[in-house]
Amino acid sequence: MPHLWLSRSWTTRPRRPGEAEDAYVWVTPEAFRRRAADGGFLEWAEYLGNLYGTPVPEPPPGHDVLLEIDLQGAEQVLAKNPDAVVVLLLPPSLEVQRERLVARGDSAEHVRRRLERGREEVARGQAIAKYVVVNEDLDRAVRELAGIVAKTRRKDGDGS
Repeated sequence: MPHLWLSRSWTTRPRRPGEAEDAYVWVTPEAFRRRAADGGFLEWAEYLGNLYGTPVPEPPPGHDVLLEIDLQGAEQVLAKNPDAVVVLLLPPSLEVQRERLVARGDSAEHVRRRLERGREEVARGQAIAKYVVVNEDLDRAVRELAGIVAKTRRKDGDGS
């Protein structure tokens, strides 16, 4: 299995009840904007009223960088690095996505806005993604993603 380094995003949104403390770097809007102004993000965007950003990656040698980002971020990364491999991760259905959002404690209004926005983003995501993974079963989705990384490394001639 390839060596992956998962970037940890910054956000200004409040932490959800029960959400892992290390899921994000939780910051104030002021701290986020300072970091953005200093060029500290590879990509960043506002999504449904909150700021999210990926710090400029500094992975250990021999590791591939895995960014867990939204469509706006993927478009920014591709503009900076056209060789980046975009994998679109989709839920098995809108109903499953709705159930997942509700289960994690999102408000009815947030769920509505997220689903509405998601419908608009799928076509754009499919246009820029080299691969699509349906996240019906987490273990299978992780295996598919690891396979994509391994396949991409072989094509690039790295082979490790």
